[in-house]
Amino acid sequence: MLTIKKIISKKIEEGAAAAFPGSSLAASDIFGMLEYPPDATKGDIALPCFKLSRALRRPPVQIAATLAGALKAGEPGSPVASVEAVNGYLNFKISDEYLANRVLPEVLERREKYGAPRGYEGMRIVLDYSSPNVAKPFHIGHLGTTVIGHSLRRLFEFAGCRCYSINHLGDWGTQFGKQIVAFRLWGSREEVEEKEIDGLVALYVKFHEQAEKAPGLEDMAREEFRKLEAKDPENMALWSWFVEISLREYERTYRQLGIEFDSYTGESFYFDKTQPLIDDLREKGLLKFDDGASIVDLESYGMPPCLILKRDGSTIYPTRDIAAALYRKEKYNFDRCIYVTSAGQSLHFRQWFKVVELMGYDWADKLIHVPYGTVSINGEKLATRTGNVILLKDLFALAIEKVAAIIDEKSPDIKNREETAEAVGVGAVVFYYLSSSRMRDINFVLEEALSFDGNTGPYVQYTYARTCSVLEKAGRIDDCDFVISAPEESEVLKVLCRFGECTEAALRDYEPFYVTRFILDLAAAYNRFYHNCRILSEEDPAKRTTRIRLTEAVNVVLGRAFELICLKKMTKI
Repeated sequence: MLTIKKIISKKIEEGAAAAFPGSSLAASDIFGMLEYPPDATKGDIALPCFKLSRALRRPPVQIAATLAGALKAGEPGSPVASVEAVNGYLNFKISDEYLANRVLPEVLERREKYGAPRGYEGMRIVLDYSSPNVAKPFHIGHLGTTVIGHSLRRLFEFAGCRCYSINHLGDWGTQFGKQIVAFRLWGSREEVEEKEIDGLVALYVKFHEQAEKAPGLEDMAREEFRKLEAKDPENMALWSWFVEISLREYERTYRQLGIEFDSYTGESFYFDKTQPLIDDLREKGLLKFDDGASIVDLESYGMPPCLILKRDGSTIYPTRDIAAALYRKEKYNFDRCIYVTSAGQSLHFRQWFKVVELMGYDWADKLIHVPYGTVSINGEKLATRTGNVILLKDLFALAIEKVAAIIDEKSPDIKNREETAEAVGVGAVVFYYLSSSRMRDINFVLEEALSFDGNTGPYVQYTYARTCSVLEKAGRIDDCDFVISAPEESEVLKVLCRFGECTEAALRDYEPFYVTRFILDLAAAYNRFYHNCRILSEEDPAKRTTRIRLTEAVNVVLGRAFELICLKKMTKI
């Protein structure tokens, strides 16, 4: 699919070659310079020519004027209706004829495949995301890795990739020594079975409260984890029980989000795979002793040493992560292995990625860390050990309750009330999170997250439901030659043109936020069209058909975009 920006980029390349002999401007370079002006009266697409001044050795105003004279506009079938030089900018207007005869038919023909990124077909992508720590709650801090990771999976699948999503559970480490100590000192099986993960969290919090008064508890925890690594039967039984309880809790949340995983191989799965790795590091002369611990020295690469074995001989996160990467390469033969975790872990990934490279594996550059910003609650950092968290299940319950109250007030006779309330309530939280760039730190304010006014999840879900209602009332529609008769129709089609650019950029930058922003732009354009143009009541057959089919195009693309960010499609709200 050639986007309009790509077509214009090629035209500028050709025009520059004719107007400025010897210039080496490439369409691929020009594409990145093109902009969408915030003021539509200045054009639909603009080229700021000051970006070409150095390459062409001319002032921007002269470049713009020369290119405007070299480029042909208004030809039959051309996407460019006009081109104008204004103060060093080259402004392009898109042709209504092109929108009606090329863009709208393409959307209706390609339907759910419209906008799919090219160049990824057949790639094998492993994605590691969500990965909560067992025996700890699934709180709002886990939402980022979960929805960003799954959105990336859907984007790569949309592009024709074979994806494998892995939930690398935090089911190993010293924290389980703490959990075992806490359970034996203060817990009971009956109470934990009754309260499930809440009971485990309460014990974990109590451990840290008591450890401040009795530091010896930390030594007890380390000893219990050492016994766990040695496969002590009693500790293994407790650990398995903790994992079982946790997975039951997590699956409820994943069902609400519509998320499934291909594998739940957590850290424990790789424990028996670490010794061959350690032996290999020794054989290659990479492993060194430092104060009783085993490390890989990374000083010459501007990083602290990567810890492989602690002083007591137990493994640590990098050991297990490297072992996991080796296993995944062998099992999946991935083209990319993507890790979606908080930006706070960036150094950790840089360190062990470098260790993989130093081991001589030529696929080390296929390991990719996708970081995201932190989440706080009213400015306070989340912390399980102090209990300062908002559980995702509680947040979803609040949102669902609010939506249900609105439904009871405005649509008391709606069918599937509970299903609708859950889809819209959970969608409100997900959309709120993905409405910002992934690297932006989010101060989670419940009142804002659950607002149903403005640029929110419920707003765009309602827009989709509105398109469903129009199409249901329209019934069967016979095709005709499409005609553009109102600026609102053009605006909708111009937004639809950008879907392919949006999905390509989202994959290039690992940024689902681009899709969320596109959804808001398309919803706003369609609602202006809906309010200002007659659709079903239009008397002119060609205009009526065009507007119904335009609604159908919005319905298809909006629905596909929803799927890419884990937002459910509701035909009625």
